Amino acid sequence: MNMMNAMETKTVGSSSSVDGGTNHRRRRRTAGKQPPSRQNSFSQDIGHAAAETYLITRLSFTLLRYLGVGYRWINRLFALACYAILLMPGFLQVAYHYFFSSQVQRSVIYGDQPRNRLDLFLPTNSDGQKPVVVFVTGGAWIIGYKAWGSLLGRQLAERNIIVACIDYRNFPQGTISDMVNDVSNGISFVYNNIDDYGGDPKRIYLMGQSAGAHISSCVLLEQAIKESTGESTSWSVSQLKAYFGLSGGYNLFNLVDHFHSRGLYRSIFLSIMEGKESFKQFSPEVRVKDPRIRDAISLLPPIILFHGTSDQSIPSDASSSHNPSAKLVLFTLWKKDPE
Repeated sequence: MNMMNAMETKTVGSSSSVDGGTNHRRRRRTAGKQPPSRQNSFSQDIGHAAAETYLITRLSFTLLRYLGVGYRWINRLFALACYAILLMPGFLQVAYHYFFSSQVQRSVIYGDQPRNRLDLFLPTNSDGQKPVVVFVTGGAWIIGYKAWGSLLGRQLAERNIIVACIDYRNFPQGTISDMVNDVSNGISFVYNNIDDYGGDPKRIYLMGQSAGAHISSCVLLEQAIKESTGESTSWSVSQLKAYFGLSGGYNLFNLVDHFHSRGLYRSIFLSIMEGKESFKQFSPEVRVKDPRIRDAISLLPPIILFHGTSDQSIPSDASSSHNPSAKLVLFTLWKKDPE
């Protein structure tokens, strides 16, 4: 009996010693624990990038089912790959800044839909509130992505301007009405939260490029119509200082054949734009001529359209419609700067 008691005592003592050693080591680890490191943040970035890569790959295969894999697409994909390789040194510099700069806040959530994210490019100078540019990237309504605005964001941030690059659902993940809703929600987020990042809510400019110019112009006009009818809105179009459209297309009726000849086939374009019956709704150039929305037109900010004369993706005459009632001002970018 005594021997058994002694053995139990020894066992308990050993267990206590082990527990004590474990607790001691745990306390040492806890005491030495540091705040989340850059390595943890980088691991999260890698996970996020992997998830987005999977999503883009899956959507790409879905898109290929719509397009069919023909000679034209294979040829253009090969040309695009060669072009990307030639530009790779520049891409790597921009990518390094995008992923590792402390002045870039990536994938800020602005809504509850897939890809409702935006990137913020912040100036190093934190003195005073900064003007803000909300940028909507292009990509033929199919391959648009917020990171495409990295170079613009970096350049403007170096000039004390905050840039918010809005991501939105592309086809086939969404159609044009989804894209318009996403961008509108992104703009609303910027209006209501940008002061937390040092931005001036009274100095916000909207900019769109290519398909992004089309989408953002639709958002602009739709918001003006809502305000003119007294509908409750989460942001006001009259608060915008100006709108800049870069290489955009604003009349779908005039573009459908051009896109078809360049590989964005008519059936796909109609699917993106929700059928030909929706062309008028999503053609700002056409809608501004409707006398019933005259009050909405008066709410629009100054609109400045830029378009290169050598642009083949969207012809430059897509931006040449001048409508004084809509405050449209056209600046044509020539092939060479004037002397």
